[in-house]
Amino acid sequence: MTILDIGSTPPDFTLPRDGGGTITLSGLRGKPVVLYFYPKDDTSGCTQEAIEFSGLRPQFEKLGAKVIGMSPDPVKKHDKFKTKHDLKVDLVADEDKAIIEAYGLWVEKSMYGRKYMGVERTTYLIDSAGKIAKIWNKVKVPGHAAEVLEATKALGT
Repeated sequence: MTILDIGSTPPDFTLPRDGGGTITLSGLRGKPVVLYFYPKDDTSGCTQEAIEFSGLRPQFEKLGAKVIGMSPDPVKKHDKFKTKHDLKVDLVADEDKAIIEAYGLWVEKSMYGRKYMGVERTTYLIDSAGKIAKIWNKVKVPGHAAEVLEATKALGT
């Protein structure tokens, strides 16, 4: 696992996406990318986060930015999640967690005293050159998408 920091190049990936096909991170060079990792489709926090990013999609698009959500859920589950909540962001499936682990986000968590492994909610803003411009660790969902939008505007794309 590499330590990811501002200015570093994030691990590349090609993963299956909702609706069919794949997304390759390096294929998006030349435009900013918001890559957000979330634990599970159709849970309260993950749904709120996806809805907030979806609501701001037109503003991200005006900046030329692509918003991608990643979780270990399978594509079929992503498809149901998108349809149910009319989501407008792209969702990729990392079922074997190889990319989530490469980003260092498959971590031990604790809820009600029970320990388990899960995805640490984290967002990366990747600039048009393919370098990490900003990282949000242990994201608190309310207002997060708007904060990411402001940081994307500050890139000066």
